[in-house]
Amino acid sequence: MKILGISALNHDASVTLLDNKEILFSGHAERYSKIKNDSFLNTPLLTDCLKYGEPDKVVFFERPYLKKSRQLYAGQYREVLNRMNLPSKYLKKFLPHNITYIQHHTSHACASYFTSPYDESAIVVIDAIGEWETCSIWYAYGGHLEKRYSIRYPNSLGLWYSAMTQRLGLKPQEDEYILMGMAGWGTIDEELKYHIRKDFFKESPIPINLTKNLHRGCLDWDCEFYPDDGTEEWKFNIAANVQSICEEEITKVFELAKRLVPETSNMCYGGGVALNCVANSIIAKEYYPSLWIIPNPGDAGSSLGCAAYLLGEHVNWKDTFLGYDIQGKYPTQRVLDELIKGNIVGVASGRAEFGPRALGNRSLLADPRGDDIKDRVNKIKKRQEFRPFAPAVLEEQAHTIFDMPVKKSQYMQFVAKCKYPEKYPAICHIDNTSRVQTVSKDDNPNFYNLINKFYKQTGCPMVLNTSLNIKGQPIVNNYHDGVEFSRKYNVKVYS
Repeated sequence: MKILGISALNHDASVTLLDNKEILFSGHAERYSKIKNDSFLNTPLLTDCLKYGEPDKVVFFERPYLKKSRQLYAGQYREVLNRMNLPSKYLKKFLPHNITYIQHHTSHACASYFTSPYDESAIVVIDAIGEWETCSIWYAYGGHLEKRYSIRYPNSLGLWYSAMTQRLGLKPQEDEYILMGMAGWGTIDEELKYHIRKDFFKESPIPINLTKNLHRGCLDWDCEFYPDDGTEEWKFNIAANVQSICEEEITKVFELAKRLVPETSNMCYGGGVALNCVANSIIAKEYYPSLWIIPNPGDAGSSLGCAAYLLGEHVNWKDTFLGYDIQGKYPTQRVLDELIKGNIVGVASGRAEFGPRALGNRSLLADPRGDDIKDRVNKIKKRQEFRPFAPAVLEEQAHTIFDMPVKKSQYMQFVAKCKYPEKYPAICHIDNTSRVQTVSKDDNPNFYNLINKFYKQTGCPMVLNTSLNIKGQPIVNNYHDGVEFSRKYNVKVYS
């Protein structure tokens, strides 16, 4: 049985096609439309997906009328009255099938659990908002999921973090990872944290208990204790303390999960907040060393989650290379030659990654040892100068260079202190941490082979790895995109 899962009409639309337990295709709408975080499906995406077969069933990642009840409560009357944002109306443009609907947090939970290596696990989901839920805790075994706790709108850690992202002059629901990066440049101050907490959180042992609804942001907020003086230092310090509070609230959720799901020490984690790799590292180190996070834990990953729910069992999860296929031999030697010369070089080869991280098939690569490399790559990508880059390191060498909180970080979901930051300045943040990707022969044999050859010639067992895109634009998808990237930004891209 072929099942088509759809996540759309929210942000970062995606589709997934299952053939029983096999994942045939998972892809993002933005990679085809070239609109970052595109909410809408498009014909080229569905055409590529349905090349793998016509679906027997179609399932949508949330319940639209339940969502409209929350929108009515929130006073979003225009959204409530807009019938064209109903999937039943919208999807007729693309598909003739009847549609099954499941709840938003169920999709997140299933995306995490049914891709995991566990037959029994606790599950935590934290995001901005589903229909009503913003956080949930589950117990899963076999094909069964049992919800044991939930937090409802407007109490939302994801909405609060997005509101603070906007308050710092960034784009909400897109630039939260920049706030996380800014935090490393600031100073954590307990008194400042107290005042930020006082402005937004109730004094309560219950996690994520807010004093106000932040769905429309908090652009008028200022801290009485530490007023906005218009400096970058103010932004960095607010970011540091916001990130610290976020980590504390996430910790509360996982402490609660330990009490509510005592049957297992396994943990699956999903929802957009699971992209906060600094917090992930704390959870893995202090609570769940076996923490599993699907590489696409946000709403786009829910197209896989809702399809897996309908299947009712674990899918055959192998890797995250599930999207558009640029066929041909991986360009190992040509990329290696550029790296040895000290050049920055792109790779667009094989199937595209499903998720926000480029992991070797749609990557921009460089030697991590150069003092000017970070500035050069940031200039190409048009990013803020303070932002760091990630290392892709041979798995067997990772623990010799980094203080890893986990055994593997193949999806770039955890941070670790670099033991030798002076050797690898291009991949170290101001606090000497790195968002590490470990690479093994099983994860991506082509990328492993490239890094291993680079290691043999240079003695450096890793490369700088960032996504092959420009800030605010989707990652390169097909061969033509790679050619255009090379032409516009004067960077060689090999396929």
